[in-house]
Amino acid sequence: MKTKYLDKLILLILGIGIFIVFNLSSAEEISDNSKSFYALSAEDINGEVISMNTYKGKKVLVVNVASRCGYTPQYKGLQKLYDTYGDSLVVLGFPSNDFMWQEPGSNTEIKKFCKTNYGVTFPMFSKIHVKGRKQHPIYDWLSDSKLNGWNDDSPSWNFNKYLLDENGAIIELYGADVKPLDTLITRYFLSKNSNLIPDKN
Repeated sequence: MKTKYLDKLILLILGIGIFIVFNLSSAEEISDNSKSFYALSAEDINGEVISMNTYKGKKVLVVNVASRCGYTPQYKGLQKLYDTYGDSLVVLGFPSNDFMWQEPGSNTEIKKFCKTNYGVTFPMFSKIHVKGRKQHPIYDWLSDSKLNGWNDDSPSWNFNKYLLDENGAIIELYGADVKPLDTLITRYFLSKNSNLIPDKN
């Protein structure tokens, strides 16, 4: 009787141990996934919710954009970058009115402005906050080292750029003065357009 009781007790303890290990492992996996760029989503400029997982397998250039900024002509370079390296890169534009109110327009107005003036076809998203109390979760992730692994810098102006690799890890940050076709950015891509000469400053 004692032997049978001990056997049952041992099996019960083993079962509980396996259950605890399995659940801890699952919890860790969920926690890791929650820190991934691909776990995030945002509304595009048409109001559709887009998962960042859509862009897995490509490099991603995340840019906070504005229509009335001295750097607004960079839209042209961003579009050319997207056209040239689209096989391996996606550019994501996030309009924001956080810097000197230089993006006052509605999503409809922003969309029309970008299409009419710069022929933008890369993904554009609804207007968001990229800093401060109401910072969008994507920019919260981009500027919190506890989430992204190493970077704590939020955008300091319009047209700041975050370059992520094919696995959703931040590779580089670029200030507004770094043009989209600067070699600091294009060195990460193989061009399908041999006539493209990147800007050097």
